[in-house]
Amino acid sequence: MTTAQVVRAATPAWRGGFGRLWSAAVLSRFGDALRTAALPLLAVRLTDNPLAVAAVTACGYVPWLLFGLLGGAVADRVDQRRAMWAVDVARGLLVAAFALAVALGHASIPLLIALAFSLTALQTLFDNAATALLPSVVRPESLGSANARLMTGQQLAGGLLGGPLVPLLLMAGAFLPYAADAVTYLLAAALVASLHIETPVDPRPPGATLRADIGEGLRALWRDRALRAVCGATLLCNIGMGALIATLVLHVTGWLHAGNAGYAAAMTAYSAGSIAGGFLAQRLAGRLGRVRALLLCGTVQTGALLLLGSVRELAALIAGMLLLGAMGMVWNVNQVTLMQQRAPAAMTGRISAAFRTASTAGAPLGALLGGLAAGSLGLNTPALLTAALFAAAVLTLIPARSADVSKDEKDEKRGGVTTGPAPG
Repeated sequence: MTTAQVVRAATPAWRGGFGRLWSAAVLSRFGDALRTAALPLLAVRLTDNPLAVAAVTACGYVPWLLFGLLGGAVADRVDQRRAMWAVDVARGLLVAAFALAVALGHASIPLLIALAFSLTALQTLFDNAATALLPSVVRPESLGSANARLMTGQQLAGGLLGGPLVPLLLMAGAFLPYAADAVTYLLAAALVASLHIETPVDPRPPGATLRADIGEGLRALWRDRALRAVCGATLLCNIGMGALIATLVLHVTGWLHAGNAGYAAAMTAYSAGSIAGGFLAQRLAGRLGRVRALLLCGTVQTGALLLLGSVRELAALIAGMLLLGAMGMVWNVNQVTLMQQRAPAAMTGRISAAFRTASTAGAPLGALLGGLAAGSLGLNTPALLTAALFAAAVLTLIPARSADVSKDEKDEKRGGVTTGPAPG
């Protein structure tokens, strides 16, 4: 095959299943960005108790710790397409009911907490099912490009379009961000339901329990050296990012004295870097292999964090956040693709759940460490702590650098399972 033919073969076709799946994911992320930006503002209007406001955000993490592994086990037992559209319908109805409560003046902190908890609990099934569904929608050689397009589209919709629109919607009505979110959920459900594909459901042996399924998935993850290393490295990175994100506003306004404009510039730089990373992810994987691409990401991000924590200039902050965003997107695309390629088809949901649960567990722990470090050692210390954690993640990945997946290996790992015709 010529180079052009190889590129075309590795590019997912927009027509058919992938185009609808991409549209559903981007629509849903746009609505989520509206809701997540508006919810803290509503909480502050309802109470001046910092603990109560923080509880609304915390409840977005708790269900992953409680139900993340369970969601992966369920995703491997059911038709993932049906699970996804059913969850989106349920989430759409929940948010629509909440929008009505806000419009009628019945919003309260307990109601906000209940909404955040319920939506994330449903998300534990949706996200794991979505990760397991994608290999049934695109050709194996297109997985990397498909993941890059999905994540880049979501970053555009959520990072650059959704958030800035919230103030305009709030001016027209406090309920509008939630009503718009409900509509995006229902539209996404319709798009996923229209996919003409039946995902394979692995028949469970008599007496098989969800607990046994979870254990089986965890053992499969542990036995795969590359996936085990990437999971451990991702946990370390998420502890670091939790520390950085929780204290970034203090770093920018207190250590750099760059004010709110500096903070906005940092977040914009991160979003712009993420979008650029979406275009780089597959190119780097093609040249280096996926594990080596992760090694490069971790090394560059370590350098960017050292720059953030040691150079007291706004230009250094913006450059560091651009690099963090770009390499973070490359990491995410290649981590997910590697997992989809190496995981046995019948365990993709459970292995995805282990990754996501580890990531979520790391973020709140990192936020606590970041707050303690900033308070006792200086406002730039969380960036340096995060750099050390990223360096540790790179060391964790080094033993797995020879485990990059070849086409023959991934076909063998997926066991030749027929998942329906690839889109034209």
